[in-house]
Amino acid sequence: MQATHFEFRFRIWIAVLLYLLGFWAPWTRYGNVPPDTTAWLALSTTLANWHWLPLDKATLLVTILAIVCTFLGAALRIWGTAWLGSSIVHASAMQAASVTAGGPYRFVRNPLYIGAVFFALGVSILMPPSGAAVFIPLIAIFYFRLILGEEAYLAQQLGAPYLEYRRLVPRLLPSLRSRVPAPAAHARWLEGAVAECMMIGYAVCFAILAWRYQPDLLERCLLVCFGISLIARALLPREGAAAA
Repeated sequence: MQATHFEFRFRIWIAVLLYLLGFWAPWTRYGNVPPDTTAWLALSTTLANWHWLPLDKATLLVTILAIVCTFLGAALRIWGTAWLGSSIVHASAMQAASVTAGGPYRFVRNPLYIGAVFFALGVSILMPPSGAAVFIPLIAIFYFRLILGEEAYLAQQLGAPYLEYRRLVPRLLPSLRSRVPAPAAHARWLEGAVAECMMIGYAVCFAILAWRYQPDLLERCLLVCFGISLIARALLPREGAAAA
């Protein structure tokens, strides 16, 4: 079930295609499925129809949860990238110089993928309901395949040190306390923020503009933030293999 080297190399663009699939939801245009509204409105309406909350409060709850997801996803991505390094995070091939156990990696082995899933959850409310229903499991499965591929590679390349780290630190559910010592290295916060500027940029835009309830405007913000992130990544220094 682990991802192939091809999937890892083109993981960013595969994720982009999954996002496009969720937004486009072609089965609503060419199939027998009726046209959708957004998952944002569908979730709010469902909560109201189930008499859990009035529609205005249900909409507010869904909006706040989406904002929290985008900020949590961005924070995990920046924290993880600041410790691992942007050249490793965005490398086209897997890297395995040594075991990194600083920052979030002291509590969970895959903070970057967890952050990416939280961010995807926040964005998915802009998609048609059926698009979001397809997108969320597909993106989660894709990231899990990448995790399995990386773990197999690191175990093969690093051997006992990584196996011991894997035994002590959980894969997906963060531990409340660290079982590994803090490293002497320090996080590079500016590099992490620049490398993950798409997520933090969109999270800020969403927090400011979500109250207008204009999904088209937020979709344009997402595209602009993605374009800026491509430029930012091109300007980041490209280093050789570092810790993995």
